[in-house]
Amino acid sequence: MEKKILNNYGSFDVVFTKGKGSTMWDVNGKKYIDFLSGIGVNCLGHNYKPLVKAISDQAKRQLHISNYFLSDIGLVFADELLAITGFEKGYFGNSGAEANEAAIKLARKYGQLNGGSKRKTIITLEKSFHGRTLATLTATGQEKFHAECFAPYPEGFKTIKANDYESIKTAFDDTTAALFIECIQGEGGVNLIDAEWAKAAADAARKAGAIVMADEVQTGIGRTGTFLASDFLGFKPEVVTLAKGIAGGIPMGACLFRGKAADVFVAGDHQSTFAGNPLACAAGCVVAETVSDLNFLDKVNKKGEYIRKTIASWNIPFIKEVRGRGLMIGSQIDSSINPGDIKVRCLEEGLCVTTAGSDVVRFLPPLNISDKEIEEGLAIFRRVLGEFAAK
Repeated sequence: MEKKILNNYGSFDVVFTKGKGSTMWDVNGKKYIDFLSGIGVNCLGHNYKPLVKAISDQAKRQLHISNYFLSDIGLVFADELLAITGFEKGYFGNSGAEANEAAIKLARKYGQLNGGSKRKTIITLEKSFHGRTLATLTATGQEKFHAECFAPYPEGFKTIKANDYESIKTAFDDTTAALFIECIQGEGGVNLIDAEWAKAAADAARKAGAIVMADEVQTGIGRTGTFLASDFLGFKPEVVTLAKGIAGGIPMGACLFRGKAADVFVAGDHQSTFAGNPLACAAGCVVAETVSDLNFLDKVNKKGEYIRKTIASWNIPFIKEVRGRGLMIGSQIDSSINPGDIKVRCLEEGLCVTTAGSDVVRFLPPLNISDKEIEEGLAIFRRVLGEFAAK
């Protein structure tokens, strides 16, 4: 496999062939419970019938037309997404990194228009993650991603400590273009952002003349039990970025704007060949209609709470904390155990999970995962944790 596909992901030697709901099967017919959903992408699981139908129907009509023109389904999806989120305008892209690049470019232009060339600094949070392009890597507040082999990195980024009120007293000035908050730090360890701190930081940024942006690539589209995690945090960003679950498995990203950010971009400022193609938009419509339902979101919250409480009730000695919101869940492991080893054993036993930071096992199951699949997955997880506890 490595000889044919560049193994820069460090992929496991497992080849999947099909899935249904929150269950997958490999080429040998082995069954796996999916607590990862393609890193939050398959938000409605595998083979979700309304999504499959929408994709199939759209494929029969039109796949791609380029952004020289508008598509009917693209206009419908844009209207739905803006109505649900309360934003005024939007840009469609192909990934989270591309959505964040759009936000970074918009912030830089906003700063130029509202303070001149000195207003270019974008402030992010320590332990944040914003993508794998050079700009989004630089914005990422984790030194382990700043490999020297990729240097030099773009200038104009600064990090502050999340949930630290002292850090915001001197963070913002007339050189600040934007504050960029990852609403829950997924890759950094499923670290929660305090709502009152987020509002205080946003107020300080705006007082200095900057705009406020939310990275919701992982936390958006219902993942944390509200359609946007920034809705729960309450700091009302002018810009929000989305991807992962936005089209249920079709590659897509979005950058939404309102208020002072709504009219910054003009024709030619930011473009993409594949952005907002009809196939992705058709899938996006199904996701938006399904996930925005309040009953659906209530179930996401209840399932997430059940999983967190269940794991905590086991009283596994090396689990320091179980945290998260909705179905974005992290089990923090003490230094006696490598969470990567737990991930490997889970996969061997038929459970797909991932890690976050240096000490967290992370769950991102489909938002519509069944109670039966939750119980099956938790049973495997408990059995694996028991193996490590017995060593």
